[in-house]
Amino acid sequence: MHRLARIRPSNLVILTVLPFILYLFTTVPNYRRSITAIVGIEPGAGVLLRDWLLVMAVLVAGIVWPLLQRRGKADGGRGRIVALAALIGNAALAVALAAFGDLSALASSIVANALDPVTSEMVVRAVTPRQLTPEGTAYVAGQLDTALWIYAALTGALAVAALVELGTGRKLGRWVPLGLLVLNGTGLVYMMLAAHIGFASGLFTTLRAGIFAYLLAGCLGLTWAGLLFLTPSRSTTKVWGTVCAVALVLAGVLWMQPHESFVLTGSLDKRVAIVKGTPKSLVDAVRFGEFEGAPEREIGLRSTASNDNALTLIADGSQVSAALLPAELAPEGMPVLWQTSQLPDRFRIPAVFLFVGGLLLGVLTFSAHQHGRHPLSVSAEFFIDTVRGIPMLVIILFVGLPFAGALKDVSGGTIDMPNVLRGVIAIAIGYSAYLAEIFRAGIEAVPQGQVEAARSLGLNNYKVARLVVLPQALKIVIPPLGNEFIAILKDTSLLSILSVRDVTQRMREFQSASFLPFAPFNSAAILYVCLTLAAASLIASIERRYDVKRR
Repeated sequence: MHRLARIRPSNLVILTVLPFILYLFTTVPNYRRSITAIVGIEPGAGVLLRDWLLVMAVLVAGIVWPLLQRRGKADGGRGRIVALAALIGNAALAVALAAFGDLSALASSIVANALDPVTSEMVVRAVTPRQLTPEGTAYVAGQLDTALWIYAALTGALAVAALVELGTGRKLGRWVPLGLLVLNGTGLVYMMLAAHIGFASGLFTTLRAGIFAYLLAGCLGLTWAGLLFLTPSRSTTKVWGTVCAVALVLAGVLWMQPHESFVLTGSLDKRVAIVKGTPKSLVDAVRFGEFEGAPEREIGLRSTASNDNALTLIADGSQVSAALLPAELAPEGMPVLWQTSQLPDRFRIPAVFLFVGGLLLGVLTFSAHQHGRHPLSVSAEFFIDTVRGIPMLVIILFVGLPFAGALKDVSGGTIDMPNVLRGVIAIAIGYSAYLAEIFRAGIEAVPQGQVEAARSLGLNNYKVARLVVLPQALKIVIPPLGNEFIAILKDTSLLSILSVRDVTQRMREFQSASFLPFAPFNSAAILYVCLTLAAASLIASIERRYDVKRR
């Protein structure tokens, strides 16, 4: 009864109705098909689950030995015995998998979903879920077999060396357990947070998005909270004022660079040819008729690769009757409808950035000087107040669509973030403002006398924050931090607006295909309730561990 009393009442309710839930999802066809589609259970899920559990067992056993083997006599030697047993088990499992196991199904699923189906010849195109070609499957199986035998040989040699160490007392060396920890730890993190999980791809997408967004939001929130407590020095205003002046001067120098002239030549009877790379502001001005003499309608455009192609299209006359060209390339004798000049993008974009940044720095510096604060502290406060006033869906749409597109254009296509990463960054930015306020409250709750005592011992500001303030502040804010994690886990459902195939997106796809009125929505709701209750139970156990509940 004592153990039963420690279970949260909400979990008791779920445990009570769990038989009904299992009955619903196993015997009612509509609910069985709904939960299968929503969780993301692919064909062959049983084999994938078995292989994934075997790999996880090997990796977990591989990190136990380096973590426990140095415990020595602190626990009567039990830690070293457990570590040695884990190492021997790790070696035995690795040898068994290399000799008798077949992980090709899991490896093929992971590799197929890691490659681009458009550019890779190893992936079968237009097949869902993704599959490797027979040649790709054979190649992956061969590489996997080689890697398993190498890993088995390595862990077997370490197990023998550990037994020799136990008998002779000779030490293996410091780098051996560290290397094993890095190898197995990297594999464990990849399998948990990055690899495609074919037996529950939708569920793992939701969990991974929530975990990554929470970790990133926590780092950003702690950064904003730290900036709030920055204090200015005597030279802060001078330094920031100088940076502001330099930025404005550089913006003026860039803005005075030679401008490029463009002309709109021809007639507006048909469409206008626009050469690829023409400044977007000029393109919009032509499209919407924002020039003198333009017709009161939207003008049709035709994209073309080069100036010569544009002139060829005008000469053909079938679809295009005008073109927007550099002034020096305009053909003689053709009427000029509009002429303008503009700073080239290589000067205009940094000039605008420096001008806006310089003005913002000037406002921050002036405001900080008036209130006796650091400009970074004022900027962090402005960020927090601004982001908290924007709905999360708006932030996700802004970061996921225009911001990511602009970043891709500026980088020339080098930075092209996947939709999941865009959504994670957006959620992290939105929730970092709330977490910053939580961290600020926790930091202010630490008695000032402890800070003064730490400084009297000679600790600098960094050590005071890391050794004195943050440990106590984090202990205080565990409950609200847990609440924010649950909120982030639920708000990952908003990522479906970016076509991220998480639980919510899969629910919408299945409902659209099946036209079932209740089963998909009920299944998704039950799944989210189970996830949030599991997260709440984890948070409650952490609270009990650190005794943060008020009695």
